[in-house]
Amino acid sequence: MWTQILNPTTAVAMAAVVVALTMPQGVAAEAIETRVFSSAAPRGILREIAPVFERVTGQRLVIEYAFAADLKRRIEAGDPFDAAILPPDIADDLARRDKLVAGSRVDLGRTGLGVAVRRGAPKPDISTVDAFRIALLAAPTVAYADGGASGVQFHGILARLGIAEAMKGKLRPYPSGGAVEAVARGEVDLVVIGISPILYVPAVTLVGWLPPELQSYVVFTGSIGAAAKQPEAAQALLNLLTSPAAIAFSKSQGFEPAPH
Repeated sequence: MWTQILNPTTAVAMAAVVVALTMPQGVAAEAIETRVFSSAAPRGILREIAPVFERVTGQRLVIEYAFAADLKRRIEAGDPFDAAILPPDIADDLARRDKLVAGSRVDLGRTGLGVAVRRGAPKPDISTVDAFRIALLAAPTVAYADGGASGVQFHGILARLGIAEAMKGKLRPYPSGGAVEAVARGEVDLVVIGISPILYVPAVTLVGWLPPELQSYVVFTGSIGAAAKQPEAAQALLNLLTSPAAIAFSKSQGFEPAPH
């Protein structure tokens, strides 16, 4: 996928910039690990970028995905990592408490909420607020990410629609990544979650984005761990994630630049 988006000249130039600007001599040759804590939403982006990072740095990228709140607890407990991809409020709080390097934070983009069904299943109409309300009430079961930012936003939307009580028996909470896979397995009829996790699972079909009146975005940032063992490699990863080529690829994964 990455090679389909980058032409050879762009790929070589980008790799050269990353190596020249962020990797001291000898670091790339050590062939050690760079550890990343990441929210689940950028999984598709990191999957494609990892081989590029490993090729230009010589280091293996080890990524652990979890809800942002869980990652925050692990960082507070002192679990080792080099870079963290988190929502800005959590990243800023950790930086204030010297868990992340102050000033290292970069915005990676934002993703909105969407609806998905199992591949081949009928796609409900969600084009308007009323249509979306009807689709939710008509669905036997609805999955969402329990404990994630999109799950919190979804509950807020149900309250705004005035159907929170009516939906209680239909809702199926899942941990990070599990909500979309549950739809793919046929356990649940539809899922409301961030667009990026939907695009990562080929056995589901994106019905569409939520109506603009209900749309809510989650912003993701990247930062370097204050106790990082590989800070130069972590900086190289952030440079790669914010390069023009990576930003272009991110759009195909349901991300767009975060407003400043």
